[in-house]
Amino acid sequence: MAQEEKIDQIGLLEEEELAAFIDHACELEHPREMVIDVLRAIQKNHGWVPDEGVELTATILGITPIEVEEVATFYDKIFRRQVGRFPIHICDSICCWSNGGEELAEQFQKTLGITFGETTKDGLFTLLPSCCLGVCGQAPAVMIHQKLYGPLQLDDVDELINRLRREASA
Repeated sequence: MAQEEKIDQIGLLEEEELAAFIDHACELEHPREMVIDVLRAIQKNHGWVPDEGVELTATILGITPIEVEEVATFYDKIFRRQVGRFPIHICDSICCWSNGGEELAEQFQKTLGITFGETTKDGLFTLLPSCCLGVCGQAPAVMIHQKLYGPLQLDDVDELINRLRREASA
């Protein structure tokens, strides 16, 4: 299949994943309910969702690319541009902010030398605000690759960043 050859070249989905998504979409009355699943799989494999990923998702699910784009741009955990290897979502809800989240965000920015929306020069970290991570009992919190960390103290930031740097070099 010509589409699968293109997929292999740009590394969006493995052949097995593609086949599974196509099979599952054919079984559903409303395949659009799979949009997030397909986008997350593409992001997991590629690091972010390029335009080709939106088009592929639309093709798999039998919907238009604009319908996929509407979902992709609504959710802040789907990246439509390249991000660092470790995207750091800093919760900026009132609960986190009232428990030191603003100072925590400032510490991440100071430690990494970047502001929200930026990526470190080494390509490892991107700082992103997140309106709520849903872990108010662990405030202030951050999420890195779907893993939650909290409650965090200011002195936890350097240790966490250093641990991730070691993981990246291993």
